[in-house]
Amino acid sequence: MATDLAPPPVTASPAPARGKRLSPRTALLRYRWLYLMLVPGLAYFAIFKYLPMRGLTIAFQDFVPFLGYGGSEWVGVKHFEELFTGPDFGRLLGNTLILAVLTVFFAFPAPIVVALLLNELRLNVLKRTIQSLIYIPHFLSWTIVASLTYLLFSVDYGVIANWIHGIVGGAKVDYVAQADWFRPIIVMQTLWKSTGWGTIIYLAALAGVNPVLYEAARIDGAGRWRQFWHVTLPAIRPTIVVMAILTSGHLLDSSFEQIWLMTNSLNRSVADVFDTFVYYIGITQGGYSYATAVGLFKGVAGVLLIFGCNWLAKRLGQRGLF
Repeated sequence: MATDLAPPPVTASPAPARGKRLSPRTALLRYRWLYLMLVPGLAYFAIFKYLPMRGLTIAFQDFVPFLGYGGSEWVGVKHFEELFTGPDFGRLLGNTLILAVLTVFFAFPAPIVVALLLNELRLNVLKRTIQSLIYIPHFLSWTIVASLTYLLFSVDYGVIANWIHGIVGGAKVDYVAQADWFRPIIVMQTLWKSTGWGTIIYLAALAGVNPVLYEAARIDGAGRWRQFWHVTLPAIRPTIVVMAILTSGHLLDSSFEQIWLMTNSLNRSVADVFDTFVYYIGITQGGYSYATAVGLFKGVAGVLLIFGCNWLAKRLGQRGLF
């Protein structure tokens, strides 16, 4: 009697255990295209960010370009002592911090406010039109922004300056040449140029808010203000904290092009900041070591501010940057 021979059972290969770590070789082969995409970014930072840091050694030398790094005389912290005890440090630090505080006070919350207002618009055509209009200034160079400022606020042919003079009367005011008006103009330029671009980040954060939260708030009787306070703000708070930490690292950084283009002999007393001082000393006067010491001081201060603000954010119950 013939017997039916059943085929041998097919056994599936065991699935890899969840959480099992891949070996470096296996991970490299499996994700090789992702690692390949990292190469241009890593090369950029290695060549243009980390490799030039070798030049920081000249902050501790009396650097002579013809002698190079190895032949220049080492002087230790001499240039830092000159910086901190010199007559320019107080003025530079004061001007830089005042501009930083004004910029943070006005320019940091501006994208948040604009994003929240745009998020309330229900007419998509109007919303997209406003977004496009406020994004455009970001793509203009500071040279164009400075030129427009002179066209609007100069005493001879400034449109806004002449309009204000027609209303107020009296002697004409050259706003771009007045030390009292330098900081307000810088803040207005920053607001006009950067608010639209910063709004993108907060609009992206608002797009990630779960609509179910708003529905639940409405069912509980919450109005627009309560929804904003208890749903919208908590949802974008992590983004605000991260942006605040990143901003803190640039408190001693001023936009060199912006300040340089708006500086003249009449407003230099309030326009001199660390960035322009580095240019004056390092480029125009050849004080490479002293200028590098100023730049190194700014860099170290920025790192300390980032770590300090990140620590403070975690102490206040936020996630922080790292």
